[in-house]
Amino acid sequence: MNIRSIFAGIFVGVAGLSQAAVIHVPEFTLFGAPYTRSEIYNSTIHNLNPDNPDDMLQLLAPAAESPEVQDSTAVEEIVTTPLPAYYFRPAVFSSFQFLDTMRVSKSAPQADSPLDPNTFGWLVTDLYHNDLIRHARQAVVVRTPYLVRYDEASLPEPPKKFEANVDPKTAKIVIAEIIPEKAPEQKLEAQFYKRHWLKTFNGSVQFSQAYVSPNWYQGGNKNLNMLVNLYYNVKLNPAFHKKFLFETTFQYKLGMNDAPNDSLRNYSVSEDLFQFNMLVGYKASKRWYYSTNVSFKTQFLKNYKPNTHELKGAFMSPGELNVGVGMTYNYANPKKTFTLDASISPFSWNMKTCFNKHMNVASYGIEPGRHTVSEYGSSAEGKMTWQICDNISMRSRLFVFSDYSYAYGDWENTFMFNINRFLTTQIFVHMRYDSSTPDCDDPDWHKFQFKEILSFGFAYKFATI
Repeated sequence: MNIRSIFAGIFVGVAGLSQAAVIHVPEFTLFGAPYTRSEIYNSTIHNLNPDNPDDMLQLLAPAAESPEVQDSTAVEEIVTTPLPAYYFRPAVFSSFQFLDTMRVSKSAPQADSPLDPNTFGWLVTDLYHNDLIRHARQAVVVRTPYLVRYDEASLPEPPKKFEANVDPKTAKIVIAEIIPEKAPEQKLEAQFYKRHWLKTFNGSVQFSQAYVSPNWYQGGNKNLNMLVNLYYNVKLNPAFHKKFLFETTFQYKLGMNDAPNDSLRNYSVSEDLFQFNMLVGYKASKRWYYSTNVSFKTQFLKNYKPNTHELKGAFMSPGELNVGVGMTYNYANPKKTFTLDASISPFSWNMKTCFNKHMNVASYGIEPGRHTVSEYGSSAEGKMTWQICDNISMRSRLFVFSDYSYAYGDWENTFMFNINRFLTTQIFVHMRYDSSTPDCDDPDWHKFQFKEILSFGFAYKFATI
């Protein structure tokens, strides 16, 4: 057994005795109670007489050669130095250090030391003591962690720190305590404000493409399709405006595809629809509102029949504006995953427009020489949104108008399947019935009209809630 092991054992024994003294004989404890961080790091020995060698715990200072271990009673035959009292504070874990291997016999002042032992012997001894206590303290932390009662990070007070400076006037070393500055208190207070308008935006650009070689056994034509869909909704927050109902929606759909069978054009327009809807209401009962509905729709681009110059549609040709006054039923489930607005307008005004001179206005019920026609009757509108699951949603709108001589209705349905944040698949189904529509060449289709688009592509969405 070497002397280093003896010193580590002495330290562990003293630490254990100090713990026992704290528990069983509090009046003879070396540390006092209660334990604050300041008392732990700056504890002193009170009940011992420093002049009595029997009361002072001392550390053996090895000579140049490693002596054999002497009997502890023959203190006068061994060079001794007092053991600093702060070495016996309770064991506190601060950090794990990678300490160099140290041999006790070579840590004391040596004859060949570059420092003069008569002048700097105290410094070498102090460095030796500090190095020894660091090894012993870490041995306690690693080998007997149950004796370590404190963690520096959880002590009630920060340890005191001192700084040594040379006073230029007196040429003396002045040791002063460093008083830590308190960090400024940050007042983190949650700020709440009313959000009066709820906004939702959906935008997508989707493509489909097919290539068929000229010798394909089934025939067919190559094609490229693009569909742009923009949807923007602004709604008055019902949480803060319970008596009012206001919602407006802007929607635009544009579908284009190449036209290999059209000798006059390289592309054709399959979908071109701009639509504006507004609903304003004042609460009449629990879920019913006195309301006014406004809807307007038209297209922006010109559309022709294949291989002809016959114009089928253009901006405001046709265009349609409808204003209705009546009652609206509004419902939303508690989770806000299903909403329904159903409006009945006994008094409704409908106006159709056709401003392009190259189109036949009579096909829209407009008298020759005029560009607009007004109709009065009744209308009904229903709007529904349904979040079926996290990545599947549905949006539907049904509109019906009649002036009591004819009737027409539009039913638009959009199913959205979100693959991830930026990829989506959509199915758009549009059905229309118009009793004034002339018969077409296909005997299977008369007053009922149908359109379906399946697309896949990129999408972007944002919402305030």
